[in-house]
Amino acid sequence: MARADEIILKPVVSERSMGLMEQNKYTFIVHRNANKVEIKKAVEELFDVKVEKVNTLNLVGKKKRMGRYVGRTPNRKKAIVKLREGEKIELFEGL
Repeated sequence: MARADEIILKPVVSERSMGLMEQNKYTFIVHRNANKVEIKKAVEELFDVKVEKVNTLNLVGKKKRMGRYVGRTPNRKKAIVKLREGEKIELFEGL
């Protein structure tokens, strides 16, 4: 198993993810090969909170063009983590 900081790559800061914070759900971009158990342990270790549930989404990269050249944005995996009642991650509170 990889280290916790290798599994959780970065938080997602979007309008939708900020709305989910009211339901005690936090969104992260995670390593593509990480499973739900590894994501749960990594969040609990990094932020010292208790995780109730983890949902994951595999996002396929989009086609992008620069003139006549066509490329793709990278594929990535997103995790929506629901914390237990009364828990919160301070990292997001200032946003």
